[in-house]
Amino acid sequence: MSKKAAFTSDLDFCPECGSILPLPGLEDVVTCRNCQYQIDVTEFDGVEIHSKVTFNKRENKSVPQTEEEYTGPTADRKCAKCGNEGMIFTTRQTRSADEGQTVFYTCPVCR
Repeated sequence: MSKKAAFTSDLDFCPECGSILPLPGLEDVVTCRNCQYQIDVTEFDGVEIHSKVTFNKRENKSVPQTEEEYTGPTADRKCAKCGNEGMIFTTRQTRSADEGQTVFYTCPVCR
């Protein structure tokens, strides 16, 4: 069923083009989605696949309590609460990398 490969590799990769192969399913062959190379599913007998999901630990960030702790770059924006001119801002990447950063503003007077 499978033709002669261009090079040898692990069963995780297509021996013809090097693409990652899909996991064996109910079909009799595993077909590369890139070049349509086929490997008999019996070649995967005895192969165990292990995966592990690891989550990053949450960082506990303290909220600044004193005025000295509220430092950073300032922007010419007016506070909606107290009317102070000049807001401290920080940026965070809250969405995917191809989207812009989210800007968070903090008033140094009323917080």
